[in-house]
Amino acid sequence: MAENTISVIVVDDSAFMRKSISLMLEADQGIKVVATARDGKEAIEKIRTLKPDLVTLDVEMPVMDGLSALRIIMKEMPLPVIMISSLTSEGAQTTIEALNIGAVDFIPKELSYVSVNISKIKEELIAKVKNIAGSRSLLARMNRAGAIAGGAKPAAAAPAPSSVKLKRPAARPKAVVVGISTGGPFALLQVIPKLPADFPLGILVVQHMPPHFTKSMAERLNGLSQVEVREAANGDRIEPGLVLIAPGGSHMVFSRNGVGIVTRITQEPSQTLYRPSADVMINSAVEAFNAPLLGLIMTGMGKDGLEGLKALKKKNGYVVAQNEETCVVYGMPKAAVDAGVADAVLPLERIPSALVELTQA
Repeated sequence: MAENTISVIVVDDSAFMRKSISLMLEADQGIKVVATARDGKEAIEKIRTLKPDLVTLDVEMPVMDGLSALRIIMKEMPLPVIMISSLTSEGAQTTIEALNIGAVDFIPKELSYVSVNISKIKEELIAKVKNIAGSRSLLARMNRAGAIAGGAKPAAAAPAPSSVKLKRPAARPKAVVVGISTGGPFALLQVIPKLPADFPLGILVVQHMPPHFTKSMAERLNGLSQVEVREAANGDRIEPGLVLIAPGGSHMVFSRNGVGIVTRITQEPSQTLYRPSADVMINSAVEAFNAPLLGLIMTGMGKDGLEGLKALKKKNGYVVAQNEETCVVYGMPKAAVDAGVADAVLPLERIPSALVELTQA
């Protein structure tokens, strides 16, 4: 196997899925499936022996299920794991739990969905594997997740580098807009629960996820946070201390009525690469508020959000980008930094205090 080849173990109780995922991955010459496994117990044994760069892991399996195997992986031999997930509400809850334990991302398992969207799934899976396996910061994150999943007391975090002097916004922002993708659920867990109950602005979030998953994630965050977190619905009013997460599979846009700025959930525009789209959400917020906004662009592949942030800057907005060292995938923040729209580039642990500081301007 070539030195730069990414080694993968595929774990699924379905022979069809093991074969399908293996064929999709090995269509790329830079990826090699070194083994497959039918259940969690067999997977653990092969991971210990072969030490792959990455694992794809099913949830429902005999002998040992995926979540049990994931806890052992994160505790004993942390490495990147992509879950193979059902698109049902129950599947979404399980996947969010897996992401909280330490899995990095997921792909859909439904055979009907996969067969109809096979080329898209293949392209997305290969991109995720290559981006995740190439992440320089991921091993440190895996080790932290492993300590927590194993029940160990996490090591005291290094003090947030508050010595990083923030340039003050030209004017106090009216809302916070957030774009985030791969690695997002873990990152949001490090930010939203650390905000105070009296956070002075509404927070509007696009996390790239299918339907059901955003609701489960919002419920999880709400249970851990002092601010209120919920999946957005039509007519939600933007209020201080309220975090609205765009529903998976739909765009979240805004309009002004007699009571203020309210949400509208829509399928249009239909030709965007992502739905929900950070660009669509941020552009709509810029138009509806017609005032300075605070933009936050975090871990994720691609450059969704960049065009929206450019529009935000034209209205005297302020942009914070997550730094490369703490991103699972340094794509969306990199696009903002490279385009020159980022006012501050901060590590993940600094972002909560930065949001508080910048909204007091």
